[in-house]
Amino acid sequence: MIAIPAIDLREGACVQLVGGSYADERVRVKDPLDALKRWRSFGFKTFHVVDLDAALGKGSNEGPIGKLLTHEPGLTFSVGGGVRSTAKAEAVLALGASYVVVGTKAIEDPAWLREVAERFPGRVVVAADVKGREVVTRGWTAGSAQDIGDVLKTLEPLPLGGLLVTAVHKEGQMEGVDLPLMEEVARSSRHPLFASGGVTTVEDLRALGRVGTFGAVIGMALYTGKLDATDVAREFA
Repeated sequence: MIAIPAIDLREGACVQLVGGSYADERVRVKDPLDALKRWRSFGFKTFHVVDLDAALGKGSNEGPIGKLLTHEPGLTFSVGGGVRSTAKAEAVLALGASYVVVGTKAIEDPAWLREVAERFPGRVVVAADVKGREVVTRGWTAGSAQDIGDVLKTLEPLPLGGLLVTAVHKEGQMEGVDLPLMEEVARSSRHPLFASGGVTTVEDLRALGRVGTFGAVIGMALYTGKLDATDVAREFA
């Protein structure tokens, strides 16, 4: 189980939002490269980058993403946010991302997802953002009326690089993870599970590891110091 610092981009800065609310921004680092350098100094090697503006169709942070991905060779990046075409997926991978993360379009257009997954086998991660049990889309602003269990069945045969499951109802709250949800996903899918939402303590990380999670994306708890980066990196980097 590896811990993966989140670098969420908005208006060129690195931010952290509470509960997925764009109106409730808790943390802002003006230069995302400063955030990357900080987490690298603790020993983290894998990072999750999200273009929040692109996810909402309000712009692009392609410049800052390019700087992050070319800063140091040998690091692993998953990059997502507003990837809704095969050309955009290809462009993200061409920038240097190890994985491209697709969410809204993947959930709403299964035929497109199959096409892009088969074109880039093992390099497409599907983001399933879950509120309760419903998968939500469009930057967490729209419901899909699909249960996470049903979505997992449709994803099972595809040559994916993994699943990124975010418990939106836990995101940014620093109140712990939705362990039953993550255990269900880990048990019912052959794809590596990247868990996100609510990671607050080292014990949260250990618990995720015990139920079969491959990696955990951490945001708010790291940025606010609630989680000690030294302790996390020692055990999970």
